Amino acid sequence: MTQAHPRTILHVDLDAFFAAVEQRDRPELRGKPVIVGGGGPHDRGVVSTASYEARAFGVHSAMPLRTAGALCPRGIFLPVDGAKYQAVSRQVMAVLRRFTPLVEPISIDEAFLDVTGSRILFGDGEQIGRQIKDEIRSAVDLTISVGVATTKLVAKIASDLRKPDGLVVVEPGTEAAFLAPLEIGRLWGVGAKLAEALRDYGVRTIGDLAGLPEDLLVRRFGKHGAALGERARGLDADPVGGRDPAKSIGHEHTFDVDTSDPDVIERTLLGMSEGVAGRLRDSGVKASTITVKIRDTTFRTITRQRTLPDPTDLTEPIFRTALDLARPEVRGVRIRLLGVTASGLGEREQLALFGLEDPRRRRAVEAADEVRHRFGERAITRARLVGSRLPAPFEHDPMSPLEARGIETDDGGRADGEPDDRDTQDDTTFAEDGLDVT
Repeated sequence: MTQAHPRTILHVDLDAFFAAVEQRDRPELRGKPVIVGGGGPHDRGVVSTASYEARAFGVHSAMPLRTAGALCPRGIFLPVDGAKYQAVSRQVMAVLRRFTPLVEPISIDEAFLDVTGSRILFGDGEQIGRQIKDEIRSAVDLTISVGVATTKLVAKIASDLRKPDGLVVVEPGTEAAFLAPLEIGRLWGVGAKLAEALRDYGVRTIGDLAGLPEDLLVRRFGKHGAALGERARGLDADPVGGRDPAKSIGHEHTFDVDTSDPDVIERTLLGMSEGVAGRLRDSGVKASTITVKIRDTTFRTITRQRTLPDPTDLTEPIFRTALDLARPEVRGVRIRLLGVTASGLGEREQLALFGLEDPRRRRAVEAADEVRHRFGERAITRARLVGSRLPAPFEHDPMSPLEARGIETDDGGRADGEPDDRDTQDDTTFAEDGLDVT
């Protein structure tokens, strides 16, 4: 990027997406506090998103449902409808691609766009932002907030400032001045723990951080210290679409009631293995390593991992491996949470290679995938999973911009030295700031 020809980057973010879709489709919910993420305030799990009416009571994403119910007794609790939200998201992303091919979705409800090369056709960043807002309102009857800047970092912060239905433009050369008065927690990479450490140096705002000497930041915060200083000045050369591919695909489930029932545990592992395998196939990759995560009633959490003899994207080998890993750990123990993750991802091999795969099984799996894609995840399921009340396998939100660049984040999407291991990642709910894919 040069000052003569600065980039024009947009960050677009659908406002209270899941709740807004429900209010759009059910007019009787408009103007009411809608909380998406479970069947009721007594369910175990977390809030996926809340309407702005519910946010007025202090309800927010990743909050336990029971806490949300206490804060907002008249809240209307709705389960996640993953298939519907995915369909709307695809419509929105199609609108964005009318303006530029450089679109980087970073979750189901937000994306970056580089419209530098689109200015001749559509005008400057502000004009493009207004056109996108109008077209999305016309296409899906939802509002978005847009930030316009020369970097992804500043565009993201700008879009957050005037929600809902906002448009904030940061002119080239004003990035540092724009950021300076904002509280430090708005900056990528600054979570609660880091903000507390920075207060020892008198840092309350992003401008305070920008004023600290680089050598001090490096001595105190290590390799990320220099990057913190650059971000505080609005510097971010990260290109749109520059994320690395996901390194793993995982599925987790927190039980409504802790269980030691072997059949319940096995069916849960099967359902999660089915979801993981489907997402592998949709991504065109196979996995060579399977990991199970087990959390018992005392909150003790363990993981077990095994490398497969042959990479796979099929349910059966993933399930068999997960079951073998989990059985010794769950025997006689009440289980709170289970997770299955596939990693060691590689491009799908030629299916007929060495004749190792049964072509009939592959055809059957692809036919079932086609039915799910056309009619929803619950259109077809295994007989053993009927009535299991497991969540439909729903593709989680992609990683945050920080995770894509190798910066650890806490459960709010901001970096901290230690990952947070509280019980907030529940696959019966999907936070719009979700961080599942790593």
